[in-house]
Amino acid sequence: MLRSAVALGAAALLIGAGTAASAHGSPKGADPEDQALRFDPDGYTTLTVAVDGEPTTVRWYKELCYVAEPVLMSEDQVRFGQPITIDNPGCGYQSMNVYVPEAAFADEDAALYLAVNNAGWFASYVRTSVTDGAAYDTSTSNIGAALAEGYVVIDVGTRSREVVGADGSWPGKSPAPVVDAKAAVRYLRLNDAAMPGSAERIVVNGTSGGGGLSAILGASGNSRDYLPYLAEIGAAGIDAKGRSTLRDDVLAINAYCPITDLGNADIAYEWLYSILGTRAATGQDPFPETTEALAAEFAAYERSLRLRNPDGTRLTADTMLEALHGEVAGSAVAFMQGGGVIEGYGWITVDNAADTVTSIDLASYLEYVVTQTTLKPAPSFDQSGTPAPGTLGGPGQGESSLFGTSDMAYSNFTAFSWNTNEVLGDGTGLDDTGLTWSRYVRKPGTIVDDQVRLLDPMEYIGTSADTAPYWYVRHGALDRDTAFTVSINLDRALEADRSVEDVDYRLAWNTKHAGNYDVPEAMAWIAEVLADADGASHHRRR
Repeated sequence: MLRSAVALGAAALLIGAGTAASAHGSPKGADPEDQALRFDPDGYTTLTVAVDGEPTTVRWYKELCYVAEPVLMSEDQVRFGQPITIDNPGCGYQSMNVYVPEAAFADEDAALYLAVNNAGWFASYVRTSVTDGAAYDTSTSNIGAALAEGYVVIDVGTRSREVVGADGSWPGKSPAPVVDAKAAVRYLRLNDAAMPGSAERIVVNGTSGGGGLSAILGASGNSRDYLPYLAEIGAAGIDAKGRSTLRDDVLAINAYCPITDLGNADIAYEWLYSILGTRAATGQDPFPETTEALAAEFAAYERSLRLRNPDGTRLTADTMLEALHGEVAGSAVAFMQGGGVIEGYGWITVDNAADTVTSIDLASYLEYVVTQTTLKPAPSFDQSGTPAPGTLGGPGQGESSLFGTSDMAYSNFTAFSWNTNEVLGDGTGLDDTGLTWSRYVRKPGTIVDDQVRLLDPMEYIGTSADTAPYWYVRHGALDRDTAFTVSINLDRALEADRSVEDVDYRLAWNTKHAGNYDVPEAMAWIAEVLADADGASHHRRR
């Protein structure tokens, strides 16, 4: 995991040192933008909801704009391929809804349960998770369970792929979602003394692209790489010289099926589903030459990470299947230990009475996974010809619309897709630029390689960034949306980071691409994390 250079060359000259801020309060001499972002403790609406049948009063602070210079958006947007009209083009994608349950009204130490809602890495208009008169079951609703625990619940909107600006541009290009999430954290730190709860106890929750956003937010705490972007939108804690006066690290990450490591996701995907012949065996191999070319790059990439398994052995392409076998077995054992019964699967043999796994046929397992949900075509993430926002859009079109300049519908962001792009006139690829990927990224001012790096937690874990000390990561054992190797790598990298106190990683048995399906277990983990952080008094490591 290599420490990256500061983004965008000359812009880095704006960056200075200084991240000190009090635990409960804001730095002295706050600039005008910080003054404009002050929280009004009296600006709430009172809601009444039922949590497990019990009436609960909640204070709702509606659509708090967490930046001083939000990007004006078009009222007409597309969400998952469907046209929508937004009510707040001025700040709906850069605001937060804050819900304070009565148990936290005067509790300065209540945890802040911060939810990012970027499925598929799409832009997230600020969500309203708590509504007047709603009923919540704490066994199935993470929002209800958080309210019941006395946590302050926060829904965060962020720019990301395919959001359309008022000027017709696409202002959600990387690293916009990370920058916005960091700006939200900085708003909470700026207003810590005035708001219920503690900004030192932020737990970030996200699924899919939101899981990926959670991971990079948790990995890159206080990195200077993001300061120029934070300054551009008037984020709290950036002074006139571009220096940071507040922190944006968080305490804990609660991530589900994180779509992450996008720059290598195609490589990992094609290796996993070709190494044992899965694509061919299931008739899902429409582009075999592409699959073969991408899979061939996996061994070198995996070796470059220099990761180890829990037993100390190297995690390489040669040992990855053994590691996957262990994770699948662990998933089955955990399910049986929780009272589940496993039977009727042709690829696994277990002893339910003893909670043990006798055998696993990995080839048959992977075939079973992709007969539950069809594989993505190759390449899966960096595709050419992604429809422009407002036409088809939606899931399944790849993540290319996250990259490129704001006047481009999309850009290729990996060497393979760049060098093989055959869509003339799309402004990206060897065909349009006349430059191979390696030559292109050496050009001064190139941003795509920076955009990839700034979304990748593997670039920050184990570096000088203040990575969150607590991680709960779940990846469905039937989830074909990203390769299992990606989450295994994330787990091993976190385990090797000495600043990380706890990593609770597991493949979730018989679960597809989803999140928050294990609410009691996740909430129990959060409670343990908060108690541990209190006891060790180490969660602010400055």
